[in-house]
Amino acid sequence: MSRATKLHKASWCALSQLQQYRTKSNFSTSIASRNELFAQEQRRQRDAVGRIDKIEVRYLGLPEDVTLVMNNHISTPFNCAQHLSEGHCRRTALALIDGSVPWDMHRPLQESCTLQLLNFNVSEPHVVNKAFWRTCSFMLGAALTRAFKTEANLQLHSFPGPNIKSGSFIHDIVLETQNWQPSKSEMRAISAEMIRLAAQDLRIERLDVQQEIAQEIFKDSKYKSEQLPSIAQQNNGRVSLYRLGDHIDISRGPMVASTHFLGKCTVSAAHKLAEEGSAGAFYRIQGVALPCGFKLSHVAYGLLEERSQKLNPARLPHEPFEEQQQLQLS
Repeated sequence: MSRATKLHKASWCALSQLQQYRTKSNFSTSIASRNELFAQEQRRQRDAVGRIDKIEVRYLGLPEDVTLVMNNHISTPFNCAQHLSEGHCRRTALALIDGSVPWDMHRPLQESCTLQLLNFNVSEPHVVNKAFWRTCSFMLGAALTRAFKTEANLQLHSFPGPNIKSGSFIHDIVLETQNWQPSKSEMRAISAEMIRLAAQDLRIERLDVQQEIAQEIFKDSKYKSEQLPSIAQQNNGRVSLYRLGDHIDISRGPMVASTHFLGKCTVSAAHKLAEEGSAGAFYRIQGVALPCGFKLSHVAYGLLEERSQKLNPARLPHEPFEEQQQLQLS
């Protein structure tokens, strides 16, 4: 190899490393910017509460019914659970307000109400199971973001509303390749990221913001930016955001209180949905999971895994965005 050829190769490698660094740097800057904007708005909303009014929260459940005096627009169902026991804090995945309204554990209460604390052993688990399925889709987006190298230019598109009967939770993404066929080891790596998120026991936070703030948070996301006007229009100009760790996405919620509620989990399939532009494509990533503490035999769980590999029939990402049709952000 000639000296000129060696120099050219060295220069090309250096340029590639620089481009990779810039991509990673821009990606890290984007994440940091989103989180700073989220935190700023969170602080602004807390400061805007002003004079603190008291509300009565009537807790209904074990060990006994009790009335708690809490702070309006500040206290959350989790704060109420703290007055009961550590076990209530650890086991409760979701709150139920006034007997009918599912409510995030870390979302401030807005008026006096009755409160039930739901775990996965309640007699009617549909509401908490749906929140769990939705949370799995949200966590899958975070896991994919962590698992993919920056040069893949992964873009999260959306996750359709949960349909437990479909057999899988899903997240739709865009990649700059039209022929991605992940290996079993790659799928296991994504599953491992989900388990790592669960082990970190990350609190899942909700923040309702005006459309303008959401647009600023997602200004570098083509697909989120396109979705926001329709979402805000159907929600009085507001958008519900969720955060776990440094990962932020859009969802109308509710979700379970923490990532630790995820137990056994398998990211089982990736289906190409449609081509996007000249080089990219939409893919639907699917998985199945059990809440923490739930046990199934190897054979039974294998059947769930097999079922979860079938293409989930939920709304496709390139179809018209309409919340009434149970689209993405449920």
